[in-house]
Amino acid sequence: MRTMIVAAIAASVALAGCTNNPYTGQSQASKAAWGAGIGVLSGAALGAATGDNKKDRRERALRGAAIGGVVGGGVGAYMDVQEKKLREKLQGSGVGVQIDKATGDITLIMPGNITFPTGQSSIKPDFFDALNSVALVLKEYNKTSVTVSGFTDNVGKDDFNMKLSQDRANSVSQYLTSQGVAGSRLNAVGMGKAQPVADNATEVGRAQNRRVEIKINAPESV
Repeated sequence: MRTMIVAAIAASVALAGCTNNPYTGQSQASKAAWGAGIGVLSGAALGAATGDNKKDRRERALRGAAIGGVVGGGVGAYMDVQEKKLREKLQGSGVGVQIDKATGDITLIMPGNITFPTGQSSIKPDFFDALNSVALVLKEYNKTSVTVSGFTDNVGKDDFNMKLSQDRANSVSQYLTSQGVAGSRLNAVGMGKAQPVADNATEVGRAQNRRVEIKINAPESV
């Protein structure tokens, strides 16, 4: 009985949370609905486990689901709106926006050819506007932590690539700080040639691997 109650509540939330992605046109569950669903499951399970009889367990499950859904949905909604604003502000900038549906984390992918001159760590002036837009959103949604990671292709010595990737991550992190993002929220990491996203055997692949990623980590609560 407990399982049926929890499953029915979770299914209702999942169906209600399915929306059309305005950028792809595909149906998907929003992160708000995802977070609410997790809260529903947790709250309903806890409520159902603490009742003294069937009626009491059912009432506690429903009450727990309602409370859990509100708490869980808050983080999801927080990240949903942030994602939408980032997509709007970065449209046409060359910056990719990816979402981890399991965690709600947002990753901004900045190709090396639009962010830095070849072999250097000084940000191209043409890219300041894009970073300014990112900084504005990060300041508005200040409950997240941010990881800035630099990546290179596999050409050249490992120690050079590691230093270059760290310097580029530092440059982006320092620029965001100069635009008012709290330094305590930022962590800059150099990855060198690790974690390639494409084949280093081709120039096209190497170009994709030369990048900076800004990962906006979903908070535990809002």
